[in-house]
Amino acid sequence: MSIETVVRHRSFGGTQGVYRHRSGATGTSMELSVYLPPQAERGACPVLVWLSGLTCTWENATTKAGFQGPAARHGIVVVCPDTSPRGLDLPGEHESYDFGSGAGFYVDAAEAPWSAHYRMHAYVTEELPALLASHFPVDLARCGIFGHSMGGHGALTVALKHPQAYRSVSAFAPICSPMRCPWGENALGRYLGADRGRWRAYDACALLEDGRRVPEILVDQGLGDQFLEQQLKPELLESACREAGVPLTLRRHEGYDHSYYFMASFMADHVAWHAERLRR
Repeated sequence: MSIETVVRHRSFGGTQGVYRHRSGATGTSMELSVYLPPQAERGACPVLVWLSGLTCTWENATTKAGFQGPAARHGIVVVCPDTSPRGLDLPGEHESYDFGSGAGFYVDAAEAPWSAHYRMHAYVTEELPALLASHFPVDLARCGIFGHSMGGHGALTVALKHPQAYRSVSAFAPICSPMRCPWGENALGRYLGADRGRWRAYDACALLEDGRRVPEILVDQGLGDQFLEQQLKPELLESACREAGVPLTLRRHEGYDHSYYFMASFMADHVAWHAERLRR
């Protein structure tokens, strides 16, 4: 599996790079960013996978979230993949911000024409780890996952479906139950079809109800978030975790919105939280 270096920058004693490769999962060229802390020069490091939200690419978190400093302190590789395939021009793919381009929802689509390329769950859980193992000094036995909004939903569902692969999971303002919000109903209905039973495999609350488990979850949510009540619904995750007996730390922050200013404010907390669990 070959990879092309797009650019590299020195950052906090480590290296922030952007890379491009041909994806078998999506059938397209994909870009991702990888931050290598200074400790990576001496050997394999734990890795954190960041999943971004609607409209984003690898660039948003890489340039705005501020994870490089904390990652350097804790010796953690941080990987930011894209949020969907690119360059396909499928019918309707670019018509709205919450479906299609930039909005893959980290599912493996079952409906044509999306099923041939929109396979972001397989990309994140199968192709990305293989790519990292082949080209970067990562210890995949110590891997965590986190994300924001749509990416928070992705992180939660990926961790719940693959607990053996991810030691830790956290999220900023996640879409907690896409089966029960407009963003999710639109995306899951079009990617997966009308059978809502299929949707449960990509809904964190439904996965918890169906017996999937992780050791614990950290979530930060801004109370000034314009999407809080209609789209995010953290109270549904709170209830599902309570019923499932999964420890959830849900921190609510007065005045914070949905932006990267919010994420940058608490990014160091999340990296440190993951680092503690990845060291165990």
